[in-house]
Amino acid sequence: MLQIIPQLLGPAQLDKVHATLAELPAVAGTRSAGRSAARVKHNQELQPDPERMQRLARIIMSALGHHPVFRAAALPERVADPIFARYRPGMHYGEHVDEPIMGGAGGRMRSDLALTLWLSPADDYDGGELVIRTSFGEQRVRGEAGDAVLYPASSLHQVAPVTRGERLVAVTWIQSLVRDPARRELLYELGQARETLLERAPNDPAAQRVDRSYVNLLRMWAEPG
Repeated sequence: MLQIIPQLLGPAQLDKVHATLAELPAVAGTRSAGRSAARVKHNQELQPDPERMQRLARIIMSALGHHPVFRAAALPERVADPIFARYRPGMHYGEHVDEPIMGGAGGRMRSDLALTLWLSPADDYDGGELVIRTSFGEQRVRGEAGDAVLYPASSLHQVAPVTRGERLVAVTWIQSLVRDPARRELLYELGQARETLLERAPNDPAAQRVDRSYVNLLRMWAEPG
């Protein structure tokens, strides 16, 4: 499932992120890539010091934790600290699959889902689309600053070459309570129907049956760590 999350960050949050990222040193993006991805990764990553990283993570994690679409679609158990990637003209990230296990000494987690959060206005650069292979063909995604897209980390995906300007994004990974993507998508769709029914007619027997089915399927399929 590919899920767009519009305006995950608002203007004030974006301003705080940009102010915190200002004048940070950058390193080659290959330093955080696995062996296969490193061969096709041509970008830069900004390197926040621990204090700034804590500030940035707090802004993004708070936004994720309060966004109903993210919570419903990801069913998150753990979320990795974000990476801040910069693409300038000629930079790109070739087709790859994300590493299955993320993290180091601070804790390791399974990467079920990936999330890209756009920090640059779409008018600030050309190219740089996130291209994701799905069962319905190639999907090319390009968001406005503050928008995010959630997609399976197991999918083949790439970042098309930037031809003008600067593309700045935050990228993170999620370990879901429900590992299986088909089950996760079913729960998302059933959960949307459940929310609608409970809002319109909470005492209707049909709404109560759907509510019970959702809760018990989640109980059956969840794998909390």
